[in-house]
Parts: sequence; structure tokens; C-alpha cells
Amino acid sequence: MRFASETSRVGEVMFSRANLAARLALVLGLGSAVVSAYWGSGGTWLLDTLGGTLEAAGRRGGIGVAVALWCVALVKVIAAVLPLLATRLMWHRRVLGALAWIQACVLTGYGLVLTGTGLLVQAGLVPSADPDPALAWHTYLWDPWFLAWGLLCIVALRGSRGTRPGAPMAVSTRNPDATVTAR
Repeated sequence: MRFASETSRVGEVMFSRANLAARLALVLGLGSAVVSAYWGSGGTWLLDTLGGTLEAAGRRGGIGVAVALWCVALVKVIAAVLPLLATRLMWHRRVLGALAWIQACVLTGYGLVLTGTGLLVQAGLVPSADPDPALAWHTYLWDPWFLAWGLLCIVALRGSRGTRPGAPMAVSTRNPDATVTAR
């Protein structure tokens, strides 16, 4: 029965990695939400790193911008919690899992495309029509933040498939070790 206990340990390691990834994704998501809420409250620190119309709207302020930013912050909080819920809760796991997978793919795709494009522009391989200094902030901070958040969500969701705390792992019927025999 050594094989069954080894399989169980592998499942615990997979779950702990998934749990760690979900928690790190939670931290990145909540951090992003805090920044949006700060700007929604009228804060201007790092606002110049957004550039373009987003920076202009943030500086202009007003109730519409504040409400929009607070809505963005709320969506980010929900998105931050979603992978953790999808990997831990058994009720509605399919629905939560599907939403979390959609979120993970959107975050990863968004972060990957924008980070990759920004790196190409920063390297001079792609010319930029708008030499906005905020592009560097997007390339090296904001867009990789979304990429990392999305990748952590994927790691959490992949690692939690078919596992839950305290549940035994399914034992393979194949015998990888000739010295272990089933009785």
C-alpha cells in the first residue's frame, strides 16, 4: 500500500501548490483593486503611469470617473476571490470553476499580449506612434501584473482539479513498482 500513500502525498503537494497559487493570485487581485479604489477616491499617485485618456479622466475626476473606478475595484475584488473559491468550495464548483477559467484566460491573454507588445515597442522592434512615457510603466508593471495574476489563477485551477483537502487521491491500477503487489 506504499503506492497509495505516495499518491496521496502527491495530491497534497499538488493541492498545496494550488492553494499557494490561489492565495498569491488573491494578493495580486486585491492589490490591483486597492489601486483602482485609491484612484476612485481621488488619489493621483502613479496616475501619470496610465497615460492617455485614462490619466486625463483620472485628473479631471468627477462622480462618473469615481463610480467607474469603484466598479472596477469591485470587479477586481470578485476576480481576486474567485480562484480561491473555485479551488476550495465544493458547492457550485463547476460554475465557479468555469468562471475562474474564463477569468484566468482573459487575464493571461490580456497581460501576455500587452506585455509582449510593450516589450517589442520598448526594444524598438515595433515603432510607436505615441511616445508616451507611461508605456514603460505598462510594459514593466501594469501589464505583467495582469499576466502574473492570470498565470497564478491557471496554476491554482490546474493544481486543484480533482483534489480537495482531506480527500484521498484516486489510486492508479497500474503498478509502477514491481515490488508492490495488490492483494
